[in-house]
Amino acid sequence: MLTGMKIAVIGGDARQLEIVRKLTEQNALLSLIGFEQLDHAFTGAAKEKVDGVDFSKIDAIIIPVKGTTLDGQVDTIFSNEEVHLTEELLKKTPPHCVVYSGISNAYLNSITKNANRSLVQLFQRDDVAILNSIPTVEGTIMMAIQHTDTTIHGSNIIVLGLGRVGMSVARTFHALGAKVKVAANTSEHLARIIEMGLTPVHLNHLKEEVGDIDICINTIPHLVVTSTVIEKMPLHTLIIDLASKPGGTDFQYAEKRGIKALLAPSLPGIVAPKTAGNILADVLSQLLHEELQKGKEQS
Repeated sequence: MLTGMKIAVIGGDARQLEIVRKLTEQNALLSLIGFEQLDHAFTGAAKEKVDGVDFSKIDAIIIPVKGTTLDGQVDTIFSNEEVHLTEELLKKTPPHCVVYSGISNAYLNSITKNANRSLVQLFQRDDVAILNSIPTVEGTIMMAIQHTDTTIHGSNIIVLGLGRVGMSVARTFHALGAKVKVAANTSEHLARIIEMGLTPVHLNHLKEEVGDIDICINTIPHLVVTSTVIEKMPLHTLIIDLASKPGGTDFQYAEKRGIKALLAPSLPGIVAPKTAGNILADVLSQLLHEELQKGKEQS
């Protein structure tokens, strides 16, 4: 139980609702910022404005999985008002206050460091990333079906990256009967690709391997699907970029060449927000409980 713990939930999408539900069931006291258009009410959770919250009593701050923009704005699906997470706000919180986000950026790293507050990136955890890859894969399959006129079975597919998402994507499309290549740049990953019964491709040789590709699925958060790679793709190729914004694809060149390229971050929140929210809620509940116990031991 999280009895007595005061938590500010700032912005977010439908996944945050599952987090709110779980934490209120654990008897935490929540301040919901950026939720004034939400019809549903939760016992133990109050809709509030940023300037109406006493942050000196807040034990934890939960922001959306995408974190903030580079100027500190927090995404608020259930509000028309702009909400910003600032260094000044963080400095009002107690020293033990922890900020929880899915991912981070230079701005969020900077303000938490300057305010001397801990930042936990949930998507850096293996358990969250692996479980989150399940709705990601289902969403990728949905997009592949919607935006092509052929079956996945028998298609030539290349997956870029063999991280936690890349591995799940490659394994699932292979199971659906696609002919799957996987591109990586370490000997360990290339060996794993062979062990999985897939075709390994070194990222340095990517442009030589895309001449027959029907679907290219990128999971690498760096520019890897460059203009020179896109130039070698058939015109019917579909690019699905799962990397966090801005993705790893030269979208401008893809459009110029007439190749459909889709940036699709946060798929779990779109195709399965309840499942994705429960994954995050379970981990957050565990982490917050650990923080509560730590605070009791130190007091």
